[in-house]
Amino acid sequence: MMLLPFLRRNLRLTGTKYGCGGGGCGACTVMVSRYDRGTRRIRHYPANACLTPLCSLHGAAVTTVEGVGSTRTQLHPVQERIAKSHGTQCGFCTPGMVMSLYTLLRNHPQPTEEQLLEALAGNLCRCTGYRPILDAGRTFCKTSGCCQSKENGVCCLVQGVNRLPEPEEGGQTSPKLFPEEEFLPLDPTQELIFPPELMILAAKQPRSPQVFTGDRMTWISPLTLKDLLEAKSKFPQAPLVMGNTSVGPEMKFKGVFHPVIISPDGIEELSIIKHSCDGLTLGAGLSLAQVQDVLADVVQRLPEEKTQTFRAVLKQLRMLAGSQIRNMASLGGHILSRHPDSDLNPLLAAGSCTLCVQSQEGARQIPLDERFLGKSLGMDLRPQEVLLSVTVPYSRKWEFVSAFRQAQRKENARAIVNAGMRVFFRDGDGIITELSILYGGVGPATLCAREACRKLVGRSWSEETLDEACRLVLGEVTLPGSAPGGRVEFRRTLLVSFLFRFYLQVSQSLSHMDPGRYPSLEGKYESALEDLHPRCGHGWGAFRYQRVDPMQLPQDPIGRPIMHLSGVKHATGEAIYCDDMPAVDQELFLTFVTSSRAHAAIVSMDLSEALSLPGVVDIVTAKHLGDVNSSTETLLATDKVLCVGHLVCAVIADSETRAKQAAEKVRIVYQDLEPLVLTIQEAVQLKSFLEAERKLECGDVEEAFRTVDRVLEGEVRVGGQEHFYMETQSMLAVPKGEDQEMDIYVSTQFPKYIQDMVASTLKLPANKVMCHVRRVGGAFGGKVVTTSIMAAITAFAAHRQGRAVRCVLERGEDMLITGGRHPYLGKYKVGFMSNGRITALDLEHYSNGGHSLDESLFAIEMGLLKTENAYKFPSLRCRGRACRTNLPSNTALRGFGFPQAGFITESCIVEVAAECGLSPEEVREVNMYQGTEQTPYGQEINTEGLARCWQECKAKASFALRRAAVDKFNSGSPWKKKGLAMVPLKFPVGVGNVALGQASALVHVYLDGSVLVTHGGVEMGQGVHTKMIQVVSRELKMPMENVHLRGTSTETIPNTNASGGSVVADLNGLAVKDACQTLLKRLEPIISKNPQGTWKDWAQAAFDRSISLSAAGYFRGYESDMDWEKGKGHPFEYCVYGAACSEVEIDCLTGSHKAASCWGHTPLFWPRGWTGLDLLGNCGRDKQGSHDSAVPLRSSSHTNCCQNPFTQRKARTSGQTSSWTLATLSTQHSTAARSKAPSSRAWGCTPRRS
Repeated sequence: MMLLPFLRRNLRLTGTKYGCGGGGCGACTVMVSRYDRGTRRIRHYPANACLTPLCSLHGAAVTTVEGVGSTRTQLHPVQERIAKSHGTQCGFCTPGMVMSLYTLLRNHPQPTEEQLLEALAGNLCRCTGYRPILDAGRTFCKTSGCCQSKENGVCCLVQGVNRLPEPEEGGQTSPKLFPEEEFLPLDPTQELIFPPELMILAAKQPRSPQVFTGDRMTWISPLTLKDLLEAKSKFPQAPLVMGNTSVGPEMKFKGVFHPVIISPDGIEELSIIKHSCDGLTLGAGLSLAQVQDVLADVVQRLPEEKTQTFRAVLKQLRMLAGSQIRNMASLGGHILSRHPDSDLNPLLAAGSCTLCVQSQEGARQIPLDERFLGKSLGMDLRPQEVLLSVTVPYSRKWEFVSAFRQAQRKENARAIVNAGMRVFFRDGDGIITELSILYGGVGPATLCAREACRKLVGRSWSEETLDEACRLVLGEVTLPGSAPGGRVEFRRTLLVSFLFRFYLQVSQSLSHMDPGRYPSLEGKYESALEDLHPRCGHGWGAFRYQRVDPMQLPQDPIGRPIMHLSGVKHATGEAIYCDDMPAVDQELFLTFVTSSRAHAAIVSMDLSEALSLPGVVDIVTAKHLGDVNSSTETLLATDKVLCVGHLVCAVIADSETRAKQAAEKVRIVYQDLEPLVLTIQEAVQLKSFLEAERKLECGDVEEAFRTVDRVLEGEVRVGGQEHFYMETQSMLAVPKGEDQEMDIYVSTQFPKYIQDMVASTLKLPANKVMCHVRRVGGAFGGKVVTTSIMAAITAFAAHRQGRAVRCVLERGEDMLITGGRHPYLGKYKVGFMSNGRITALDLEHYSNGGHSLDESLFAIEMGLLKTENAYKFPSLRCRGRACRTNLPSNTALRGFGFPQAGFITESCIVEVAAECGLSPEEVREVNMYQGTEQTPYGQEINTEGLARCWQECKAKASFALRRAAVDKFNSGSPWKKKGLAMVPLKFPVGVGNVALGQASALVHVYLDGSVLVTHGGVEMGQGVHTKMIQVVSRELKMPMENVHLRGTSTETIPNTNASGGSVVADLNGLAVKDACQTLLKRLEPIISKNPQGTWKDWAQAAFDRSISLSAAGYFRGYESDMDWEKGKGHPFEYCVYGAACSEVEIDCLTGSHKAASCWGHTPLFWPRGWTGLDLLGNCGRDKQGSHDSAVPLRSSSHTNCCQNPFTQRKARTSGQTSSWTLATLSTQHSTAARSKAPSSRAWGCTPRRS
């Protein structure tokens, strides 16, 4: 058993969350503390509970988030600060963040910002963004001066980017959201002590091995090397497990089973650190974090020429996985796993390391080279042998060692390609005496360019040799076009890029060592050696937040930076999510059996073996569901499956483990069917569509094409995206025992739809099925249709058995069963004048909808309605189709069609700019909406705010100066390039239908003056419950502390609409306001008679006069309609406008990129005279990767505005603007890396001119 299920199920400590089950997200982070008898020191380190075997913790102390602090005892400063810094939204990742920070502070009470970043590198957040989380962590950090990085020759303390002046701000904004001086101080002396009894246990360690035996597995923990060798001799096939970061995922995800596991943790010989005259010997049992600490100390004490390999290993370790994995994984385990993309093995092999292995027959040495890594016969460990240590030799004078890696992001990501390289010149004469070049990520094992190295020995270190080396390496390290992992051309390019950079590094070192013999590198090569990602502590940038109007009453919370209602509970682990609910008596667990074929007939299904297993109660199939299975979205496959991951049947057992074991025993025979449709192109060719075409048209498109100066045609492809909400699909169905009533607790955005689906499946009226949602751990559009299908099956099983049934998907199951963002194919034909003015545009949108309709038609419609973005095209025709393919049904995901449609339009803009010889910004400006205009569907909008956003963003970003600085940088930097882009945004807000915009609320006033409010919105991180309490506080003029909100339920608010579309706070806020005003109207006579009274006085007086203290509120919905037959309507209530400017830098050798600076400007305009908000964000330097760098702008905008129930969704749109712009630049410059220069036309388009 792993630690995570033990904590959650056995101890009921549910603050530690299940996020991925593979150590990749950090949601399950705990602190493990161990006492070292040798050093008599206590070691605290973070660990992933999902990978930590319970048996491995004998003698260790484990601290969970509940042990750090709670609302019932006292908050720890970490918990307080992450909550009050607005570092939590859905809150599912927050306990893991707290534990990573807490462990950091236990080891470093005043950490550096570098240590802070490193500590959180293994934790993922999908909704808050990392900026406010890091802001909370920074309050513990030492204050420091200049970081000394001097990026681009500019000190980090110099204001502005590229020495450009920062804009001045007026008194309407503030740079801070929380007062640091009010935080609880951190007092390390008040932390929990290590349990003394564990120290005593360690001192009285038993002499015999510890053996733990279960039903299927035996765990052996030897205490001495002799015991270990005996166990390995007796069980030669048993793996050795230290951190379980390799064996654990294999057992979980690949189905590998080991009846015996040997854990040698604590054996002294495996933890040795020995210096000799030849090198450094490191015990194979040392964790990677311990190795990192040892090497960091060694490189400080020894001369640089002896530590070349150590420094290269340190460089790789800093980027290898996250802090949790590095503290768990052992050096020996990492080497012996021999992953083809290992970051250390190519380097250790290049550095001529040796392995010391031992068995009962004796010890021997094995060279760590490509033969060992390829498991060549005679060069591998024998079954009875164990790896004791690794010897890393000291480097010699005139010997140089380097390590390289390229990944999708710098940290906690597997390398696409990595390399280790070493060269030795015997007498410093520049003649190659020894050369090693090894690559990872380009084959089934680490590959060595042995023949190329052999041919290069004896040659001088020169550009001619470099040219020959590149040719030889490409000839020897082959990568076929069908190689697993794809990106073949990119990976082949990296082979040469790494080799070129190694040549430059060695040449630079030679020049420093002997300037007389080796000339310095020419200026044009110096930029190729500069690190693109300096870890600048001052690179967080600056944000400006709205100040509250000084005329606003102090008691009025609207617009103030109020902490999330559940922020503290998120940070303490006390916030309850669906799977945190205690087990119901006789509860069962359901797991799904899914299809392994994309399009096939079900020939037969044998359930007998699965049903015979102990604990298995039932298996639900389509036959059991009967006619309720034939709805638009079928619940379970009947005679055929339509995608991999299609639900076939559901196994119900008395435990999760037994249910999953039984699911593996269900035998299904398939017969493949034709056609198999996977791509949009295949669907278009076969005319495989889900619904009829949607079309918008304005102006005379054909006539406009005849009058333009030029015509351009092209295609744009946009990939899909997983939701990756931190909380996987979760549900619990509980039969009530009488009148066939059913309560179902679900992590969903649409309780009413769940209620309807369950009632239909059970053939019950809706009034007997109640759906309850306390909070959702992230959704982003992915918890509606597929969730309802699984909830209906779970409720059916519960109804059939008369017992509660729980269903919680594992991460792999969730990603297999559910769809994501729709991949898009956009085709355009654009007619324009020589000045860039577009007068004719013909667009075709095709989305990959998957095998069923889901939300695909709605996404196409929203994409069409928003396709023109901020531009007025006099003649526009846009058609959209959702394609039917044999993939899981794609559905809503943030932006809902607009990101894809807008990207297609922006791609077209960039192509037009390139054709006209203009900048994209000039073309955007000439085509932008001006004043009062009509949209393509005939709705009149006032776009004055758009022009203001554009002009102010351009001014505050110093766009002209910045453009000149970028051009100057590019002209003098052949290996690093910068790009600059500025994009406007028009985001219409609404759902296109009045009925879909209605909302209800219920407000109760109790006799003690407290208030309970409920509404139809679902809390999924956007803070809607907090906003509703703010609305009640303002309307009833009472403190927020007097108002409570328990959650969302169809039992209190019927017929709710889905929570999504950035309108939840709008609609429900107006319903809550209506309920409050109804109450005030009723109580007006009482309040007027006693204006100085309290709510307790007024409530008692109303009760005595038989005046109801409960009121229902209702909002009918914004007036909205859309006639798709005519292509006309008024689908949106208002528009949000914004603009963003992004500066991106790219390494032309590797494709690495970062957002050098990002500016967003969003004066938000509300209808009917609502107050606007002026937001300005600068993401600063050193934000790595386009997706992550966009997150802080969104999160900070949210943090500022989440308190205003009428403005939150508009602020989030600012984040969408930033994210979109950065993604655009990312695509542009990643493509441009091939030509070593940024190209404004490299958008993945295929233009055709006419």
